[in-house]
Amino acid sequence: MLLGCIGDDFTGSSDLGNTLTRAGMRTVQYVGVPQGAADEGVEAGVVALKSRSVPVEEAVRLSLDALDWLLAQGCEQILFKYCSTFDSTPQGNIGPVAEALAERLGADRVIFCPAFPGAGRRVYQGHLFVGDRLLSESGMENHPLTPMTDPDLRRWLARQVKGPVGHLPADVVFDGAEAIRTRLDATDARLIVCDAIRDADLMALGAAAAGLRLVTGGSGIAMGLPENFRKAGRLSKAAAGWRGQSGRAAVLSGSCSNATRAQVARHEGPRLEITAEALMAGEITAREAAGWALAQEGLPLVYSSADPEVVRAAQERFGRETVAGRVEDFFAETARALVEGGVARLITAGGETSGAVVEALARDTLEIGPEIAPGVPCLRAGPDLVLALKSGNFGGPDFFAEADAMLGQGA
Repeated sequence: MLLGCIGDDFTGSSDLGNTLTRAGMRTVQYVGVPQGAADEGVEAGVVALKSRSVPVEEAVRLSLDALDWLLAQGCEQILFKYCSTFDSTPQGNIGPVAEALAERLGADRVIFCPAFPGAGRRVYQGHLFVGDRLLSESGMENHPLTPMTDPDLRRWLARQVKGPVGHLPADVVFDGAEAIRTRLDATDARLIVCDAIRDADLMALGAAAAGLRLVTGGSGIAMGLPENFRKAGRLSKAAAGWRGQSGRAAVLSGSCSNATRAQVARHEGPRLEITAEALMAGEITAREAAGWALAQEGLPLVYSSADPEVVRAAQERFGRETVAGRVEDFFAETARALVEGGVARLITAGGETSGAVVEALARDTLEIGPEIAPGVPCLRAGPDLVLALKSGNFGGPDFFAEADAMLGQGA
């Protein structure tokens, strides 16, 4: 294994696996830290953790465990992957995890770049934009767990870490890999936020990152890394095949992002809304929701994707962590019941929801398949099940129907 990756949630990890697979690396996504050795021939391993919203100390511990396993597989470079909207609180977890990884690796220069132009995420003058809006005006300021109220990544990251935070401006990035390396060598800061507004900028950053022990960012920062190994003659040319899955399908959505709420509103199949109040009162169970879905024709959708004000009111009434835990447990149990009932194509929306579902299904490895939408690949979780794990803000208005068609393609 050449490139070792640590993802702080499951949707982001599959997004990263998609990027590396498209760039020609034989990539496997692991659900948590594996117990045994990786299969021979794996060139990039992505250890998917559910560490984005856990306490800082737990996130650091899980990430270091993943790092130890990846190093034991022979990885020469480590990529810490977080969301392209830099989801974290002022306390962490991105900064503390990155600092702990850098300490363990002895890394003296660490790139931070969540840019993903294909999905509308760009970093300019150290500020993160989503489309033509600053991050703090994109809807992410209403995220129920990690509200992003400051688009200045330098300022946000500095709240989380011990050392200074540097900045690599766009005019240097535009000059290419050699200029980037020169500026990185000259900066006094170990942690460096890098501007990137085009795919070409990410490719230049990737080329400049050759030899760096640790790189961090969204999946976009991985675009240029495989080429470094290819130039060195280290990559095979074997490509894994893909086959879709016939059978029943269902959608589970726990994301409250603007994009997902639009997808829910657009969905033409049967829909069942699950409110926080109904869950807390025990008015609906996961088994009942799964039974409803299994009784439907077409593509049934079970969702808890409420307006931010509704979510905020439920959090104030019951407690943020209590509501989040109850929703995750509900979707985890619903997913188990759906698969037990014969669902073979399962689509999930939301990082926390997807993480809960994958853990509940207890599938250790995920085979990366073709791309459904930027950042969202098809995933095979075994001989009888395929998945699409969508980050909340990803995908177009008809994503659910498009994902179902792709997951069944060629079956």
